[in-house]
Amino acid sequence: MPDPSPVRSAQPRAPTLASNAALGVTQILLWGGSFFLLAVLAEPIVQSTGWPQGAVVSSLSLAILISGLLSPRVGRLIRRHGGRPVLMAGSLIIAGGLILMAVAPNLPVFLLAWMVLGIGMAGALYDPLFAAIGQAYGSSARGAMTQIAIASGFAITLCWPASSFLVGAIGWRGTCVVYAGLCAFVVVPLFAWALPSQSRAPIGAVSSAPTAGAAPLVSPTGRGPLPGERILAVTFTSAAVIMTATSVQLLLLLQAKGVAAGTAVALSTLIGPSQVGARILELIFGRRAHPAWALLVSSGSVGLGLVILAAAPSLAWAGIILYGVGNGMRTVVRGTLPLTLYGQQDYAAVMGRLARMPLLGQAATPLACGTLSAWFGLDALLGLMLAAALLNVGLSLVVARRALGRGAG
Repeated sequence: MPDPSPVRSAQPRAPTLASNAALGVTQILLWGGSFFLLAVLAEPIVQSTGWPQGAVVSSLSLAILISGLLSPRVGRLIRRHGGRPVLMAGSLIIAGGLILMAVAPNLPVFLLAWMVLGIGMAGALYDPLFAAIGQAYGSSARGAMTQIAIASGFAITLCWPASSFLVGAIGWRGTCVVYAGLCAFVVVPLFAWALPSQSRAPIGAVSSAPTAGAAPLVSPTGRGPLPGERILAVTFTSAAVIMTATSVQLLLLLQAKGVAAGTAVALSTLIGPSQVGARILELIFGRRAHPAWALLVSSGSVGLGLVILAAAPSLAWAGIILYGVGNGMRTVVRGTLPLTLYGQQDYAAVMGRLARMPLLGQAATPLACGTLSAWFGLDALLGLMLAAALLNVGLSLVVARRALGRGAG
């Protein structure tokens, strides 16, 4: 006789390579049409409209701020309704924001478009996607998260040249329309096909924890926070701030250390392959290891990479590779570690709460970096980044000790 328990009936089959590849494609297109878009479009927008460059560039921070504020709510929606409708709606909202940006007649409407994009980003990028597949697949989700991160690691490599080509061919407004079409007519159908329809949290069931040594903790409302969640949020926030600061300031930091501009650009291209390589190694060798070990590798690699950049600029290539490895692992860890610590039932809600502080930190980092470098110089900024990396290592050790020794508490 079939088992009628709600856990069995609500648990979809394990994710397939094809569905994971499709979800990777969604992230390439969504990140290319939102987070990475202004890197290519900012200058053409300023040239064609005359809007202040600072206001145009800061619109991304506005979107990230909105995304961070909404993330806990999105997590609760995924917990209650499943991931498929939330991610499809988020993609359509991003498409709407891009259309609004394409027709924006003035700067206020342009900024409003980025606020709309921020709403969509809260519901369609990595954090909600990981929340959706973690809730749907439980212990089977770790490999899926890594495979998705591997595929989407090519977002910059593919989208920046494509965006540049589109701007040259049809202008920045036409480029926004193209990305809107991709979000609506490619991403939404891929989400509908690749995400399971029955992926609501198994209410009343015992959560699954994929790795020994992690005692899953649940709450009846999904509103937490749960034990250890706050220090995990601070750990993820310090890592996100370092990543954002490095992304914004890397070329300037390298040149301040005597690296030629062309060489600095060439060295920065090592980040992408290093990130993808780290995720491939995680997929091959890391499945049986507790994600806390990956957290330590991530924080340690980033910290050592920054130390090399500061102390041995002639070995900048090694520092950038180490940074790329650590940052690549960070993307996977922020999905797999909460799933191991807190289990399947509360995972979507936990992910929503954990996303808020890192996103708010990312929103503030570009402005803070620009202000600090202007007032105190790039060497002082690098020193602060090293201090943040040291803090991240210390926090990671605390989290790992708790996770490996006493579960999530």
